[in-house]
Amino acid sequence: MDVIRLRDEYIKLGQALKAAGLVDSGAEAKEVIVEGSVKVNEETDTRRGRKLYAGDIITFNGVEVKIEN
Repeated sequence: MDVIRLRDEYIKLGQALKAAGLVDSGAEAKEVIVEGSVKVNEETDTRRGRKLYAGDIITFNGVEVKIEN
């Protein structure tokens, strides 16, 4: 499982996908989120601005990424 370390209190879902290297651009992040391809804590989430906090796990294309402090 990959890890993203928070610099602030939270990171937005679209930014997290880019930070993890799962997408190449913000536009691509928006596309995969809106089409329902991304899960947060095992539930599909279509909000690009969804705030992720330490302990959250995002899943995209079979890759899991955990958000940590």
